[in-house]
Amino acid sequence: MLKSHVVSPLALPQMDMIVSKYTRHDPIHPSVSSISKRLIDVVGAFVGLALVSVVLVPIAIAIWVDNPGPIFYGQFRCGLNGRPFRMWKFRSMVVDADRLKHLVENEAKGAIFKNRNDPRVTRVGRFLRKTSLDELPQFWNVLRGEMSLAGTRPPTLDEVKTYSQHHFKRLLVKPGITGEWQVNGRSHVDDFEEIVNLDLAYQEKWSVGYDMTLVLQTIGAVFNRSGAF
Repeated sequence: MLKSHVVSPLALPQMDMIVSKYTRHDPIHPSVSSISKRLIDVVGAFVGLALVSVVLVPIAIAIWVDNPGPIFYGQFRCGLNGRPFRMWKFRSMVVDADRLKHLVENEAKGAIFKNRNDPRVTRVGRFLRKTSLDELPQFWNVLRGEMSLAGTRPPTLDEVKTYSQHHFKRLLVKPGITGEWQVNGRSHVDDFEEIVNLDLAYQEKWSVGYDMTLVLQTIGAVFNRSGAF
């Protein structure tokens, strides 16, 4: 069962126009055209989806028993050059969590939303987030070419609408399942400007080898459960 975040159809083409206004003069980042990066993404996606096939049934049962409803949650995010795509996760919140968002205090600074004790997160959802199992369906996004194994944090459409000009540079590469923000505190990073700095640092440091380093560091962070909530 799938659940999608409701977005006006008009918002999608509008988002492309908003982002292109600020990024059309920027050079193409080398990671975008890297055949090696794409090949690693495809191989990694197949491995990740194989893992999903193993854990899908027990996770689906746990989600359904804890809070009956869709197993997957799809939310529109901005990808490369602001191109909207639907990012998938295992559902970790109650049904209709998006409609309850206005009741939850935002503890983060800037164009992101975070609450360490978000009451919308279910009991099973907290476990999925602690172990990062909720993010496994994103391997499907990687296989489709909408995301990469390593990249920048994928922002929501609402977040991008509040961007200042320098924020749009973080959209010059594909978003990733992991990245600088994952290995440098993950959810402990609650200042948007810090996330922007981490994303821009990733773009400057990028190489295929650096991507692999981030992936390996993320695996360590997941097993240590560092920074997740």
